[in-house]
Amino acid sequence: MMFSAKLPPDWSLTTIEPNRSLPLPGLRLATEAALAEPLQSQRLRDLATPDARVCIVFTDATRACPDHVLVPALLSELQAAGVRDEKITLLCATGLHRPSTRDEKIAKLGQAVVDRYRVIDHDPHNSVMLRREATRNLHFDLEHLPIGAEIPRFARNDTQALIIATGVVEPHQYAGYSGGGKTVVIGCGDEATISFTHGPQYLDHPGVRLGKVDGNPFQQFVRDRARQIGLKFVVNVVLDGDGQAIAVRAGDPIAVHDELIRVARSIYEVEVPQSYDVVIAKVDPPKDVNLYQASRAPTYIGLSATPPIRSGGVIIVEARCPEGAGQGMGEQSFLNALAQASDLRQLLNDFRANGCRAGEQRAFMLAQVLLKHDVIVVGSECPDVVRACKMIAADSIDDAIDRARRTIGTAARVLYLPHPLHTLPIVNPLSAF
Repeated sequence: MMFSAKLPPDWSLTTIEPNRSLPLPGLRLATEAALAEPLQSQRLRDLATPDARVCIVFTDATRACPDHVLVPALLSELQAAGVRDEKITLLCATGLHRPSTRDEKIAKLGQAVVDRYRVIDHDPHNSVMLRREATRNLHFDLEHLPIGAEIPRFARNDTQALIIATGVVEPHQYAGYSGGGKTVVIGCGDEATISFTHGPQYLDHPGVRLGKVDGNPFQQFVRDRARQIGLKFVVNVVLDGDGQAIAVRAGDPIAVHDELIRVARSIYEVEVPQSYDVVIAKVDPPKDVNLYQASRAPTYIGLSATPPIRSGGVIIVEARCPEGAGQGMGEQSFLNALAQASDLRQLLNDFRANGCRAGEQRAFMLAQVLLKHDVIVVGSECPDVVRACKMIAADSIDDAIDRARRTIGTAARVLYLPHPLHTLPIVNPLSAF
């Protein structure tokens, strides 16, 4: 994707995108093939029994996962096992985001699925849907792990209950790469679990980094907790920068995740020869829906293991944010934390001393970036919210470039990321384009 705005004549421009890969010729057929030959697992139709109660956990509207293909394919496998419709629950993994609308459920799953099956949203406060159990036998910070990690109530004392999840494997600031058990463990986590795993004790850990999986305690928690909950089967995809599926795998959650991480790295991780004075990032839907989601772009840029932005450089983010900061409890906590902060360093100190509530981890990450960089948000429908969150609101990309020029001056090096959440620049001075 070409950058169309006019830069000052003494500014140089470099554009990087995810590495090219051929999209699957047909995701439906590829998904059926993956389900027919699952990784390190029996076929789903052999795992399920006619009397099994089944919960398919699918991603919410903030994730570009093609659940409208994946979920019907899973349902076909369950039908082949003789599982009755009334035994199947489809659970939208909203985490602490707002509940999904009926139209969003239809867009995610298709009209026929929504009309035929029980489709509900995760609710972290609903004790009827969920039960809480003490968490044991995890590998990181055992003594501080909260009692409150969740298990769907339908699975209690039911050896035939079957939990399945969909997901998309892409760079993730905490998990390294999303997918695997994350849809269930975090997407269906309660406030205590999300607050704990998204708090400074995890986020300050050197292993919790974008693109890092090995030695990552956040990822280890997800994998251990998914196993403890009883997640037995997933179907995950990798998407290219245009949102087209390039790989799909099904089967054991860890085996699927590991296999697709290898694919994802070959697509998303791109070497660049230097850090830049200005990085311009155009946030793709659905992550441009609100500022909470769009703020991933500056934190991915500013807090990666090898940041492509120099200290004092300017980050420009293009995002519409029609829902403002976001309508869920987590998004509002993010907004309130930044809006009420008079000193970002003190905010970070307070978080480190007292922990973060769920949602405030976005403020924790963004504050670290804002202490080093101006962040300019272009074209948002909520400029007052942008300013409340200590960023600069600009009406146009030309306005943003003018503002950046006043900060950077002449002879600036500019990096343009048309797909910033699917591109992980790795600074390597020996690399060449």
